[in-house]
Amino acid sequence: GLRFDEGRAVCFSSEKSDKATRAEHGIDNASAWLGRPVPEVYSAALSEFVFAAGVKLLREFRPDIMYLTTTDYVQHKYAPGVPEANSFYEMFDRYLAELDGLGAAIVVTADHGMKPKHKADGSPDVIYVQDLLDEWLGKDAARVILPITDPYVVHHGALGSFATAYLPDGCDRSEIMARLKAIQGIDVVLDREEACRRFELPEDRIGDIVLVSSENKTLGTSEHRHDLAALDEPLRSHGGLTEQEVPFIVNRVLPELPNAPRLRNFDAFFYAVTAAAGAGAEGGL
Repeated sequence: GLRFDEGRAVCFSSEKSDKATRAEHGIDNASAWLGRPVPEVYSAALSEFVFAAGVKLLREFRPDIMYLTTTDYVQHKYAPGVPEANSFYEMFDRYLAELDGLGAAIVVTADHGMKPKHKADGSPDVIYVQDLLDEWLGKDAARVILPITDPYVVHHGALGSFATAYLPDGCDRSEIMARLKAIQGIDVVLDREEACRRFELPEDRIGDIVLVSSENKTLGTSEHRHDLAALDEPLRSHGGLTEQEVPFIVNRVLPELPNAPRLRNFDAFFYAVTAAAGAGAEGGL
């Protein structure tokens, strides 16, 4: 096994595991250490690499706390119950059993849910908000920002159910909001102040208005800006109110906590530590 430096953390990406160095990541070439090739980004193997590394780290490094984050490639591509999804969760279960067997207090949660966002013919169901605002206010007078935008276009083509828009000076914000609310598939239109209160958002990073689409719709910028060629399965995505409910699974019976925070996914660390302390576990996940 690898010798770990005393008192050091280990942190690396499965996507770039062969580039890990002891100085930067606490481990040299994590791919070689694990005995697995660097996995393809668009695959279930990327997440399996994370779990396998977690089991080996728990055995050899014995961390006090460990955070294993998978990709949501499989969930974006495959609906619950289909063979590809079932195979992914069977793999997930095997590694959870190993982690549990090693004495870890485990919390399993997610950053968001996932819903089908496509038409009957399988094409993405999209409202292109930048195109609408260009038509109403003039080209590029407003600017639509999609927080789901990332380089992994195969997952979702940068299409989600949340958008914020900056409007030009002198624009009648209430009129634009009313026109957007009238569009079928847009469930919520809020001004910045109300959106930040309701969704606990930072006001300095949110536009003049916020939009949320309905369960099976997504919001885009302009149609020509979205690369949808890589979407080889009907679109599944997130970002709306209908994807807020996520699992929160703990492998210990938690003690009564009268002052515990309202249960939310970002409380995973709190409950992992609580579960580990209550059960005398060796480590937390």
